[in-house]
Amino acid sequence: MAVSRCAWAKATSTLEVDYHDHEWGVPSFDDRHLFEMLILEGAQAGLSWRVILEKREGYRRAFDGFNAERMARYTTARKNRLLQDPGIVRNRLKVEAAVTNARAYLDLVASGETLADFLWAFVDGVPLQNRWATPDRVPASTPQSDAMSRELKRRGFKFVGSTICYALMQAVGMVNDHTVNCFRHAQLHS
Repeated sequence: MAVSRCAWAKATSTLEVDYHDHEWGVPSFDDRHLFEMLILEGAQAGLSWRVILEKREGYRRAFDGFNAERMARYTTARKNRLLQDPGIVRNRLKVEAAVTNARAYLDLVASGETLADFLWAFVDGVPLQNRWATPDRVPASTPQSDAMSRELKRRGFKFVGSTICYALMQAVGMVNDHTVNCFRHAQLHS
């Protein structure tokens, strides 16, 4: 019997199917993972998620495993080297944003917060359970992602518009946006 998946994960790369089946929408409270996804969602802006998945290992290598302490110290020379790295999206604004976001993340942690507590507060710590019948019903942003975007920007983060924030919320399980016909919807319904 064929497995029913969200439309975006059907007949696509095995990388996307694996991501859909095992990671997308799974609640994450791990700061390192959340920071990685924040950076990757910003890098994805204007591109397909498949491009980012194909470059994910390149990002992990290039950005020191998303070690924010190291990233925050990147010099102009290091950022220029990153712009020559074919393993990542070579966009100056996105590279600068990754470094800026590392610094903003460290400021957040220095204030006594975790990234998990900060992000999950926008959904009161519990995944929102949506029941979309078709992918065209899934919104690009919500009041929660609008509020998250505003607060991240206020705290100095870049490439964190509301649509990027909503994609982050979907990716890390803050919302269950698997369509109801997808086998993962019921599995992730709490």
